[in-house]
Amino acid sequence: MAKDKNSGANPADESSTAAEEALAGAASAAADADAEGIEEDELTVQDILDAADLEASDPSDEHLADLKRVTAEYANYRKRTEANREVERERVTGAVAVSLLPVLDDLDRAEKHGDLVADSPFATIAAKLRSTVERIGLVPFGAVGEPFDPSMHEAVFQIPTAEVESETIADVVETGYNLGSTLLRAAKVVVQVPSDG
Repeated sequence: MAKDKNSGANPADESSTAAEEALAGAASAAADADAEGIEEDELTVQDILDAADLEASDPSDEHLADLKRVTAEYANYRKRTEANREVERERVTGAVAVSLLPVLDDLDRAEKHGDLVADSPFATIAAKLRSTVERIGLVPFGAVGEPFDPSMHEAVFQIPTAEVESETIADVVETGYNLGSTLLRAAKVVVQVPSDG
C-alpha cells in the first residue's frame, strides 16, 4: 500500500527527498571522516560555491587577459572570414565573366562584319549584355591607335611601317578584359612597329 501512495507522488517531492537523503548521507560521512582523523581543511561544496561567487564578483587579471585574448582572436577571425569571402566572391565573378568572354567575342565579330545593325533586336541584346558585364566589373580594353603594352597586349603579328615612332596597335583581333584590377585576358592585337628604312 505504501507503493501506491508513492506512485502517485509528485516527482519533485521524490527528488527533494532523494536530495535530503544524499545530504544526510554526506553529513554522516563527514562525521565519520572527522572521527577517523581527516582534517577539516578539505574543500566542501560550499567552499567551492563561495569561491566561484567571489571570482564572479571580482574577476582576476588572468581572466581579463583571457577575455582580451579571446576578443582579439574573434576580431582576427572575422577579418580573415571577410577577406576570404571577398576573395571567393571575386573568384566566382571571374569564373562567370570568363565563361561569357566567348559570347562577347562573337558580338565583337558580328559588329565588325556589320551584323549588328543599329536599332535591331540583336544590337539591343548585345548592348544590354555588354552593359551588364560592365556592371559586374568587366572592363574591355585594347583599341586601334593605343600604344602597345606587352603586359596587357599579346602581339599576334607585327607590321613594320614608317608612319609610327613607337609600337602602336593597328588592329584588335580579340578584345582584352580586366575584372577590377585583375587581368582576365590579354588583348590579341596586330602591332605597327617603326621600320628601319
